[in-house]
Amino acid sequence: MGLSRQRKSLSPYGVARRLFNAAAAALLGVAVMALSATASAANGPVRVLALGDSLTAGYGLGDGQGFVPQLERALRAKGYDVTVINAGVSGDTTAGGLSRLDWALGDKPDVALVELGANDMLRGLDPAAARANLDAILGRLKERNIPTLLAGMYASASYGRAYTERFNAIYPELAAKHGVPLYPFFLDGVATDAAMNQGDGIHPNAAGVKVIVERILPHVTRLLDNRARTGG
Repeated sequence: MGLSRQRKSLSPYGVARRLFNAAAAALLGVAVMALSATASAANGPVRVLALGDSLTAGYGLGDGQGFVPQLERALRAKGYDVTVINAGVSGDTTAGGLSRLDWALGDKPDVALVELGANDMLRGLDPAAARANLDAILGRLKERNIPTLLAGMYASASYGRAYTERFNAIYPELAAKHGVPLYPFFLDGVATDAAMNQGDGIHPNAAGVKVIVERILPHVTRLLDNRARTGG
């Protein structure tokens, strides 16, 4: 009985069947890999929307020196397949950012970085208006299920304690309300440092932008990693 089973297992038919099954499994694996690669290529790079003002737009800087191109290069150097969309407009306030948000969303971003409010502060605009505008922007991005990183801004002490406290509170409070991560100060490591800024003392030079990108990069990669984990 045992000998009969052994001979049966060694029959040409049995060997052929095993070879066929192995070949079919190999072909199936190749097909799955091909489909995965095709799907990945179809999806393309992750689109990162950088919605902001002159700090995002790259005011006063040459090609490739602004925040958007430097951030994209830094992300790609870390292995992230991304395209960073420059939706920065010099001089824009939070109201301007809100008014053109739908237009910016036409690029169908996968994640967003919101950097607005510096011009509201420089013009001494009411912090309540800036809060309302940013609240609406974050709410709309949430409705679209677009993971968002909020980049904060600090008010100059020259505006007085009352104004400074009201303005500075906008970003942490809205981040908590909408459940989005907060990068507290976009100009961290650059503000007030003459070596990191252009002649106006406000806009970062290429070296300043490099520092900004280095410091915000872990927060952006965390946003991308969280999106990947949740299947976004």
